[in-house]
Amino acid sequence: MVVTLCICAVTCVLMICGVLFFPKIKLGRLSVDSYWVVTLLGAAVLLISGEADVAAVGRALIADTAINPLKILILFLSMTVLSVFLDELGFFRYLASAVLKRAHAGQTKLFLYLYLMVSVLTVFTSNDVIILSFTPFICYFAQEAKIDPIPYLAAEFVAANTWSMALVIGNPTNIYLATAYGLDFVSYLKLSILPTVAAGTVAFCALFLLFRKKLKAPMQGEAEVVTIEDKPMLAIGLVHLIACTVLLAIGSYIGLEMWLVSLCAVASLFLCAGIAAAVRKERPHALFGCLRRAPYPLVPFVLSMFVMIVVLSQKGVTAIIGDFFGERLAVFKYGVASFFVANLINNIPMSVLFSSILSTVGGETALGAVMATVVGSNLGAFFTPIGALAGIMWSDILNRHALKFGYLDFLKIGVTVALPTLAAALGTLYLVLLI
Repeated sequence: MVVTLCICAVTCVLMICGVLFFPKIKLGRLSVDSYWVVTLLGAAVLLISGEADVAAVGRALIADTAINPLKILILFLSMTVLSVFLDELGFFRYLASAVLKRAHAGQTKLFLYLYLMVSVLTVFTSNDVIILSFTPFICYFAQEAKIDPIPYLAAEFVAANTWSMALVIGNPTNIYLATAYGLDFVSYLKLSILPTVAAGTVAFCALFLLFRKKLKAPMQGEAEVVTIEDKPMLAIGLVHLIACTVLLAIGSYIGLEMWLVSLCAVASLFLCAGIAAAVRKERPHALFGCLRRAPYPLVPFVLSMFVMIVVLSQKGVTAIIGDFFGERLAVFKYGVASFFVANLINNIPMSVLFSSILSTVGGETALGAVMATVVGSNLGAFFTPIGALAGIMWSDILNRHALKFGYLDFLKIGVTVALPTLAAALGTLYLVLLI
């Protein structure tokens, strides 16, 4: 057990150091993210050293269970592709432009509109897609309007990682934890909606109080004009995203697994979009964009962390942690613990670890603990930059736009916004479970 713990601890420390100090590893002309390379090496050491039961790990990877990481990856990647397809067609930039045109009266209205728009879009897509789509747009718009971009970037990031709790498809951590417990789309929504609304409201109020002075400055520019050039392709994308979301909601009632629904939706999207492009004798640029922008590093990262958690579970480590937490006030214990652990090892590894810990908890206590961990995995994203992959991507985009936003700046938002938001979400969840 000691050797296993040491290998896992060193892997997590190196992963954090990689994110903070050497996010990219260059191999000639090839540049790759360090976080997944480090975790892949850690999992390989466990397997090669004999600390892991290779056969048991193999069985866990192909087991026909809800917690199978391959199914979860298929679900997340499929939903990401559906959203990226719309983004390639300019759908999100078009919405942003349309909304921002209505905010010409001042920064306060702009701030409110942006927060509401990001919140709504995040519910039906995912936090990662929204951050990748909107962050560059906000940087360019702020530059043209000669205003400070930080309040809007913070509002976008906080909204995306708060309202991503609403639906099970909003964050890969939601998918992993909900499927591990056996929660379907509707059952998850019944428990998540009120805590999400409470958290989203508190987060906005905290953000507004934090940036209210900066929002009083005048604006000198306007939003860029964005048009949708390929409306037929956009219609194809919207129909598939809406149909997929509806089928995910009713899938548990008709015996359809979520990963299969999303995979079929993507297959249908590629078929329909490919045929439409062939008929018009055009290259399917949006489809190529999906293939280029899919978050492939997530695959080795999740699988590597899954291997380490399987080994820790085999050694009895997760059972010991579960006994330590106990069952009393599980919502607050698991919610707070998952929030801070996410900022030590990232929210995806934390979710894999906690899903194994949660397997030792039974009855109604487990339900509260699972949903509290979901809350921690989402809100932990805006406490420090390493709390989630979304934070890593967001910080990287800001660096490319020459915007200085360091660890302490991130932590300032975390303390003033994330902590009260976490308290609101967990408190509301606790009341929902009592009803």
